[in-house]
Amino acid sequence: SHVQSKEETDYDETPQEKKLRLAKLYLEQLKEEEDDKAEDDSFETDLIAGRLQEEVVRLMPPDASEIRVLRGHKLPITCLVISSDDKYIYSAAKDCSIIKWDVESGKKLHTIPGGRKGTEDRHVGHTTHILCMAISSDGKYLATGDVNKLIMIWEAETCKHLYKFTGHKGPVSGLSFRRGTHDLYSASHDRSVKVWNVDENAYVETLFGHQDAITGLDSLSRELCVTAGGRDRSVRVWKIAEESQLVFHGHEGSIDCIQLINEEHMITGADDGSVSLWSVNKKRPLSTVKKAHGCHGDAGLEQPHWVASVAALQNSDTVASGSHNSHVRLWKCGQNYRGLEPLFSVPVTGFVNSLKFSSSGQFLVAGVGQEHRLGRWWRLKEAKNAIYIIPLKRKLPNPEEARIPE
Repeated sequence: SHVQSKEETDYDETPQEKKLRLAKLYLEQLKEEEDDKAEDDSFETDLIAGRLQEEVVRLMPPDASEIRVLRGHKLPITCLVISSDDKYIYSAAKDCSIIKWDVESGKKLHTIPGGRKGTEDRHVGHTTHILCMAISSDGKYLATGDVNKLIMIWEAETCKHLYKFTGHKGPVSGLSFRRGTHDLYSASHDRSVKVWNVDENAYVETLFGHQDAITGLDSLSRELCVTAGGRDRSVRVWKIAEESQLVFHGHEGSIDCIQLINEEHMITGADDGSVSLWSVNKKRPLSTVKKAHGCHGDAGLEQPHWVASVAALQNSDTVASGSHNSHVRLWKCGQNYRGLEPLFSVPVTGFVNSLKFSSSGQFLVAGVGQEHRLGRWWRLKEAKNAIYIIPLKRKLPNPEEARIPE
């Protein structure tokens, strides 16, 4: 029994048992080393986890009446984040404002108003379009980045302004906190990635490599971030500690959005209308869906709808993509992430500029606007500048299977 004290076990042990115990110990050590190695090639484990989840999670499209619409921003929403406890949504828009929302009630808890151009010295907050935001996994810090090259750090709880980070020479296009830390990664149209220590209010280093404006950045727990290089048509994996980078190529257009699915895999979207799945260890996409959101235009001159946002339900096989064809699309990653199978579409009118799954996977949030987050190529007048909370309903297993034997 487990209650025996160590002395007793030693005392009772025959040489044969001791041999066995040491052999077991040795095997456990081996297994631990194996496990560490497996974490490095967590490819296989991810797949098994993915498969397990697959059996359990079968998502169903919500009824239109179940989708909640939160209105508060006057101009198109450009980015949003969800706190890791799924209680709050923070959104930002072209009106330069930031709103903190209560998920359960749908109420605004706090608004940080935008300032007029030229009031930078007196206004606490942004005076230009906010392009990106990030929240630390412990919910302590919120970071926002704008067209004016600024990164602002806020206390997420109170929305109180803490710091301003300067140093980028172009619009700040991507922000992500490394999970479990207060290290912040930023990306900019100046083609660089910067590392900051928010606790110390300090700049750490700058990494170069992209040949064009970086359009997006993401990170998880590892000391690593991934970026989309827009028109240089590359995706890069940055190993921060080694100051090294891996360069991957795939899309034909500008790669405009990127999100990690787990530590090994990511999803990207481009203005050529395609969505791609990647492994952080392979130079080419594992799979690509072209014209993921269909096309628009006259016969013979059709153009694919640009993919403006992608999201992944962490460590699952469910991903989503957003465009301006009135539908958010949900996809299931095929085995080994080779292939994307359409699950269903959710009707949402407007440019879906930002998408995030809640940690629990209970809902998906879309940040929507009448215009694309990066410009004013088109305007969809019928769209609302709003946040859409889309519930993700699960199919229950067949009642036959679920019945408990008498």
